[in-house]
Amino acid sequence: MFRREFLQPVFLCLSLFLIGSRNVAAQTPPEQALPNGGDFAPMPAGKLPTGVILVKGAEPSASDRATPLPEEGRVARNVYQNRYLGLTYPLPPDWMEAVQGPPPSDRGGYVLAQLIPAATFKRPTKGTVLISAQDMFFVHAPAGNALEMIKFSKEHLQPYYEVERSPTEVTIAGHSFARFDYVSHVAQLHWYVLATQIRCHTIQFVFTGQDVEMLESLIGDMNRMTLPAEAGATSGRGGGDSPVCVQNYALAKNIEYRTDPIFDVRRFNPVPVRIVIDKKGAVRHVHVISAFSDQATKITEALLQWKFKPYVQDGKAVEVETGIMFGSRDGITAIPSSTSLD
Repeated sequence: MFRREFLQPVFLCLSLFLIGSRNVAAQTPPEQALPNGGDFAPMPAGKLPTGVILVKGAEPSASDRATPLPEEGRVARNVYQNRYLGLTYPLPPDWMEAVQGPPPSDRGGYVLAQLIPAATFKRPTKGTVLISAQDMFFVHAPAGNALEMIKFSKEHLQPYYEVERSPTEVTIAGHSFARFDYVSHVAQLHWYVLATQIRCHTIQFVFTGQDVEMLESLIGDMNRMTLPAEAGATSGRGGGDSPVCVQNYALAKNIEYRTDPIFDVRRFNPVPVRIVIDKKGAVRHVHVISAFSDQATKITEALLQWKFKPYVQDGKAVEVETGIMFGSRDGITAIPSSTSLD
């Protein structure tokens, strides 16, 4: 197995991206360099310790099964496909998917795929590829697009990492990406980060390893991707075949009718929700990103009754996608003040 000091920066980089916290980097720097090789195979399942009780936690849900969701992307026949994002990513040769990631976070963070070298991988050193997404409607960082997210990551990098390449726009597969490289000389590890935005989600590819030639080769393989026309480091706000994504559209001035969910149990967890509003102002789809089952049911039932003013773009009514945070106390999104979990 790879040692903890190898994996720690990988998960910390993911935390910085998904959560946008100002205090997310490691509190303890990597201790020493890593040996070559390693095995990322998932650990075998073991028996639960005596006295342990499993409680089902928050999870995503949706009002219908026909509308694609960000978390439904999968690797099939060595290609990662995500219908919601309109993204296909052929895996690099001799790479495979590791264990699937956790459910989306209550801040709209997703682990889309984790890739590792397959048994046929012949290079002397190995690494990882992490594909993640952050819903920009719910991000904590003061960022409005993928480029600003990457700049935020660079500004809050811990001092025991060294910047190798400051955030720069590059072109990959015909679309703009923000690229940011940094290194830990102690662990002899490099992180190459590339991010673009699709449907107001920052999509991030994090390549980690010791072999810079291998990492550059992996980035070159990204040119085989296909992305929607909107994708870009400073664009990616929907449209075309997707709804236009508009932050904070669920304001009182845009709502013609609403009914609030009534909860049987008092809970205080934040519940991020994305909704799609059709051309007539009706809510046609509800995606509860992270909630307990009873919360999701009540919220979905209520939102499907809401009625909005049609969203007009270039003189025509179009579908719009927006976010609502239920149970929020920190002003992440502007929501109707009476929308609350308590």
